[in-house]
This record gives sequence, structure tokens and C-alpha cells, in this order.
Amino acid sequence: MTDASTDEAKPGHWFPGMPSPNPKGRPRGIIDKRQRLQKIFSDKGEALVQTAVDAALAGDMQALSMSLARLAPPLKSTGERVEFDLDTELPLSGQANQILLAVSEGKLDVDTGRALIACINSVAGIRAVEELEERIIVLEAKAI
Repeated sequence: MTDASTDEAKPGHWFPGMPSPNPKGRPRGIIDKRQRLQKIFSDKGEALVQTAVDAALAGDMQALSMSLARLAPPLKSTGERVEFDLDTELPLSGQANQILLAVSEGKLDVDTGRALIACINSVAGIRAVEELEERIIVLEAKAI
């Protein structure tokens, strides 16, 4: 940590205990732009929504698009439910190979295969952390 004497030598640097570079500052009770806008939206929000709906109903395509986006957000792609036999007794690399084989045979789509292999990768990371924790515990027990 630096002491105040070195900070004083640097122009433009403020440090605790130093007089404020803006002693007047912003007066208490002044509402900033964001707060003012939030208040307007909370007070007039219903009327604003009604205006957008009215414009959409009158044929304003931009207002219609905005209204529909709020009512029904764009659909996210979801994969089909698949039934797939995965031998969980195999090592993780063997399980990944099973998934790759299923993708190549057309039993799984590419996105589902990618997601499953990502899950296997996550499990591998979790196992590695658990094994490391166990090793540390054993080493600490030996050190005592």
C-alpha cells in the first residue's frame, strides 16, 4: 500500500483523507436521468404500451413487430427427444466414442451428439477436481 506522501506527488490522483476535488458535488435530492426516465416509464408505461398496440393495430409494421416480440419471443431451437443406449460402465472416452458412432450411424443428430460430449467433458472435469481433492487430503494426512 502506498502512503499519502507518494500519492500527493502524483497530480490527478485522489487518496483517502485528501480534500474532495469537487467539493460542491451533486446536491442531495437531485434525480439523475435514469431515475427520471424510470419514473416516467412507471407512471406512463401503460399508456405507452397502449400507444404501441394502437399503432400496431393501425398497420405500423415496426410497432407490430415490437409488440409481437414482447408477446411471443422468438422460438429457440430444441433437439428432439432421443433414446440412446450409453454404456456408463465404459470410461468417459469410450462413452464419447459411442456417441460419435451413434452420430455417424444417424441415430443421433450432430447437435445432440455435441451436447452429450460436452456433458461428458464436464463430468471429466468434475472427476478430475474430486480426484485432486482426494490426493490433497491423503498428502495432508501423511504430512501430519
